[in-house]
Amino acid sequence: MGAKKDKVKGKWEETKGKSKQAWGDITDDPDKVDEGSFDKTKGKGRQKLGDAKDWIDDKKK
Repeated sequence: MGAKKDKVKGKWEETKGKSKQAWGDITDDPDKVDEGSFDKTKGKGRQKLGDAKDWIDDKKK
């Protein structure tokens, strides 16, 4: 997967995670809050992966 796709997918996962956390808070569902936190962290990690791929591509030039 390319760097841009990783960044976009990561942002989507982070946003999805924030939504799940908010829904878990509203419905008082700690499992949904935890699931949202995991998705948010996973999204941030994927964005960092995209940044790393960009950095490597820049170094190749």
